[in-house]
Amino acid sequence: MKKIISCAPGRICLFGDHQDYIQLPVIACAIDRLMQIDAVENGENYFKVEMPDLDKKKIIPLKQNFDQIQRGDLLNIALKVLHTKNIIPDRGFHVLITSQVPINAGLSSSSALTIAWIQFLITAFSTEKISPKELALLAYESEVVQQGSSGGKMDQFTIAIGDTIFLDTHTDRVQKFNDIDLDLVVGVSGLSKDTFGTLSHLKSNAWKAIDQVKAQIPEFDIALTTVNELNKNLTLVETSLKPFFYAAVCNHDITQRALKILEQEQINTQLLGELMNKHHHLLKSYLKITPPLMDKMIDAANDSGALGSKIVGSGGGGCMVAIVKDQYQKQIIEAIKASGAEDAFAVNITKGATFK
Repeated sequence: MKKIISCAPGRICLFGDHQDYIQLPVIACAIDRLMQIDAVENGENYFKVEMPDLDKKKIIPLKQNFDQIQRGDLLNIALKVLHTKNIIPDRGFHVLITSQVPINAGLSSSSALTIAWIQFLITAFSTEKISPKELALLAYESEVVQQGSSGGKMDQFTIAIGDTIFLDTHTDRVQKFNDIDLDLVVGVSGLSKDTFGTLSHLKSNAWKAIDQVKAQIPEFDIALTTVNELNKNLTLVETSLKPFFYAAVCNHDITQRALKILEQEQINTQLLGELMNKHHHLLKSYLKITPPLMDKMIDAANDSGALGSKIVGSGGGGCMVAIVKDQYQKQIIEAIKASGAEDAFAVNITKGATFK
């Protein structure tokens, strides 16, 4: 009986949170917390799927009506997308899905699941090889396009490609950094979050603000504007939308400055941490996506020696990340836990989706 083990890492956005859905660049990395699919042929005409981390089991028939898939059913949506590419299952598997990536916590467990699942399906039912970028685009179509989600492409590209990447979300151009070695600590708040709702709200307001400027300056391009033009452009935006426009422009500037640091032969982690703190200030004070517990976790990390810390993901809960010096790693982990976090741990930057 054929066995396939497909793995995909979680991801951390280092710079550019809430930028990819307005076609601005991001810097993100894959981390060594894996979503794993162990699949063994079962001789049946269905997939028997077990998800012990969620205490769930399901049967997925090989033949089904794709018009009746519910939103959030990532496995069936991916099957639908691959069906349009003529990748059609012809035999069943017993599928065990296990995760080291905290669920619904801002480390992109959903994208890791989608990518590991698509990678398994292509290996099992197609003779063609696809590139990491093609894998990312299939996952993006499954998660975002098919579901009408507000997300961007950061999660899928980072997880499929791996290591640390700069992603131009307007052109899908990727600049990959293979040898960056950052000491990172993740804190898990344990607070649930409304990913779809938060993203929809923030994306809608960001585009409304951008469109108000374009209505007055038709040639305006958010990707080309600078902080020096910020005050002039803000006068064209209604008061309630000013924070979203301000955050978009300033976060874009921070991402570009972080890219220049990463391109240096010797990375200045001190400056990188300072930029991360500035990025978080915008997420906290302008986009207002950090609950009090996460503010406490971030303050605890910084007070214990972190070079910089920020919330990760859509916001409202989930995880935070800190850039640390190795000698302070343990005390920062303990400080985050003591602040009320559900968990905290060190992570390493790792390769993208692969097989065991």
